[in-house]
Amino acid sequence: MENNISKNDPDIIELVKRLQSIADIGLLYSVNDYDKERYAEIKEISLRFWQKLSGVEINSIKELLLDTKEYPTAKVDIRGILIEDSRILLVREMNDGRWSLPGGWADIGYSPKEVIIKEFKEETGIDIIPERLLAIFDKKKHPHPPQPFYVYKLVFHCKSLSSDIKKGFDMLDVQFFDIDHLPELSENRILKSQIQLLYKSIVEGSPVYID
Repeated sequence: MENNISKNDPDIIELVKRLQSIADIGLLYSVNDYDKERYAEIKEISLRFWQKLSGVEINSIKELLLDTKEYPTAKVDIRGILIEDSRILLVREMNDGRWSLPGGWADIGYSPKEVIIKEFKEETGIDIIPERLLAIFDKKKHPHPPQPFYVYKLVFHCKSLSSDIKKGFDMLDVQFFDIDHLPELSENRILKSQIQLLYKSIVEGSPVYID
């Protein structure tokens, strides 16, 4: 029988995330050693699946996925899009050499607005004000590369309050790009189709995109 399972199959990726979540919840709330042993085995199986899907060594995956101390929930990635003269500001990420919208993980103690203001300043040197929430993306519904976390992505339309670009210490470059000539993107962070949707939303004044 032909094997139709692919490491890029989104259904397989989501099943592994669910398996990992069940193991984490079981390890968090189990009260006897037998159950803890079974859930630890499920966790190990989920990690080995991630190794197969990503090609990353299992010890590196374990360092990334720390033991759960509370009920696992989705992570939140916050990004901002700044347009000037029909061009979009992008940052070049140091860890993969590809381009993305400025932003990052939501920080505890910061509102979404405060996070994107901070991230823009740190990554580009530009002071901004987020004017409008453009989209809430569920990453599983978009063709991002496999990732062990379940992620919601919030993207804001931002207005610049300053103009002097100064790349952050963890960025390789900061540049404006035409919507029709985007560079190679860091697809774990943002997709071309998403940038096109965001650009169209700004031009047309569309309501918040939620999926």
